Amino acid sequence: AIHDKSKQYTDFVIIFVSKSMGDPGITPLSPSHTQSEPSFVVVVAIDFGTTSSGYAYAFTKEPECIHTMRRWEGGDPGVSNQKTPTTILLTPDRKFHSFGYAARDFYHDLDPSESKHWLYLEKFKMKLHTTANLSIDTDLHAANGKRVKALDIFAYALAFFKEQALKELSDQTGSEFDNNDVRWVITVPAIWKMPAKQFMREAAYKSGLVSRENAEQLIIALEPEAASIYCRKLRLHQMVDLGTHTTQNGFSPTDNVGSGMAQAKEHVRRNRQSRTFLVENVIGELWSELEEGDRYVVVDCGGGTVDLTVHQIRLPEGHLKELYKASGGPYGSIGIDYEFEKLLCRIFGQDFIDQFKIKRPAAWVDLMIAFESRKRAAAPERTNPLNINLPFSFIDYYKKFRGHSVEHALRKSNVDFVKWSSQGMLRMSPDAMNSLFKPTIDHIIQHLTELFEKPEVSNIKFLFLVGGFAESPLLQQAVQNMLQGRSRIIIPHDVGLTILKGAVLFGLDPSVIKVRRSPLTYGVGVLNRFVEGKHPAEKLLVKDGTRWCTDVFDTFIAADQSVALGEMVKRSYTPAKPSQQVIVIHVYCSEKEIVGFISEPGVKKCGTLRLDVSGTESTAPRREIQTLMQFGDTEIRAMAVDVSTGRTVKASIDFLSH
Repeated sequence: AIHDKSKQYTDFVIIFVSKSMGDPGITPLSPSHTQSEPSFVVVVAIDFGTTSSGYAYAFTKEPECIHTMRRWEGGDPGVSNQKTPTTILLTPDRKFHSFGYAARDFYHDLDPSESKHWLYLEKFKMKLHTTANLSIDTDLHAANGKRVKALDIFAYALAFFKEQALKELSDQTGSEFDNNDVRWVITVPAIWKMPAKQFMREAAYKSGLVSRENAEQLIIALEPEAASIYCRKLRLHQMVDLGTHTTQNGFSPTDNVGSGMAQAKEHVRRNRQSRTFLVENVIGELWSELEEGDRYVVVDCGGGTVDLTVHQIRLPEGHLKELYKASGGPYGSIGIDYEFEKLLCRIFGQDFIDQFKIKRPAAWVDLMIAFESRKRAAAPERTNPLNINLPFSFIDYYKKFRGHSVEHALRKSNVDFVKWSSQGMLRMSPDAMNSLFKPTIDHIIQHLTELFEKPEVSNIKFLFLVGGFAESPLLQQAVQNMLQGRSRIIIPHDVGLTILKGAVLFGLDPSVIKVRRSPLTYGVGVLNRFVEGKHPAEKLLVKDGTRWCTDVFDTFIAADQSVALGEMVKRSYTPAKPSQQVIVIHVYCSEKEIVGFISEPGVKKCGTLRLDVSGTESTAPRREIQTLMQFGDTEIRAMAVDVSTGRTVKASIDFLSH
């Protein structure tokens, strides 16, 4: 029986355990995607990134043509802009104003007296990963320090992409394009917990991307999975192979880190005009080298997170099976920006930097843009210094704040590898720049090293390096040094768009990934018959002469357990009173694989399962509500049936309300 301490054990619920104890209570059902597949005309995927975002689409009639979005206005020197920065601007009365380059440029051109009233946000996606008890009410801070609701910001951003994509589709087809004809896909990191995934879904409902009634019109895709699906289609001319003695272009391995990428960029630039990528329906040449059972790792290095996924290929259809639960952490390229900020604090003082960010937010954004293009110029063999333009208002404000010049601050700071150049720039030695990368790259390498020590992660044939940060030669070299030739390292040419294109392919066929691993152990608290010697005395509860053990953890699925797409965990519940309208069951989770009691350390209440049993009253002496939970998909779903009447019971599983 299930109980909730707050109810003082009054509502008793009986659980039926399946007759043979050997039956794990899991019955495969066909995946929910195939039950009644609504017909969509087009799949549009949105890659909502920490630092940059974009969309791509394919018509279901021509699934091999993936179109990436139109070119954006604006753009930065030294940064290829197929995607747009994830920046958003709200007016002083908190209405949506603009997104991307447009938001940045408009904000930049405002007079400082005005700009302090406008709300400008960037790099806000990480808040969903780092907030421990994420809820619908979680706040974000704009550049001017004011608070805004995270849900509003995410909804504004999704509404912007919806409008852009529908406009482009209408122009393409020559008539008003109907949103009901679109299957939307939103990408999220695989290491995100369920609340963050649900938050994205809630934002999509709020933005009008899809309605709650048509929830299946939106699918959540996991970023490294999307990359994996795309990498299978790679042709040899579409990637750089770091491990071999010659790349596809006949370079020797010593010069191939830099020049191979340079050639790749040139190749992408030439093809940029078309914006349409043909994914050849034949399986890519690289893939033809993979045999049944081969394993590969996808390392998705983005702006905010690094996500690692281990896949095994299943032939003949080329389905994918996950071999080890997704892992990674907040080791994306924005870590380098934080290191730069820490460096500035060491030179100019934390008090000044904090003040400058609030008082001159637009100039701070400029400084970070200047740093971004130099960050991309960092390379292992670089010998000449990197110059970073300091905005005039930085120099000016510093003098007012401290009473001496920036030049003076640099001279008296103990940071010897950053100098002041006569042209009014910060001059960083290559070592200084490389040291900003070090903490982030060390995290990634440490994580990869630990992953490769796991027994499930032996004999890895390829390592695919994807995501925007994968373009960094410093990161490429570090991964190469760590692997010591154990796996071939493959970097797709258009590495920043890999996830976007893979997400479109996933939207066209979500059932391609057949087996996943559960990242956490999930279950509920139940009462079991008390067994002397097995159960601790403090868990004993005597009710009507029967001895019960409380707080027993009934495991639905264990961490790192394989679960097939469409596999269901089955449990039966009975309302305590005939008149009961709703059964609410608390769902608990833990990172440990084996959990005995819900009171153990590390076990958290993470969600609620609601069964709406109103209107299902029947003459049956006991109402049995059979609940099915699906864990093999990118999101956890629940459904339920009243056994005596065969009627569907409304079931929902919620990870956001506390």
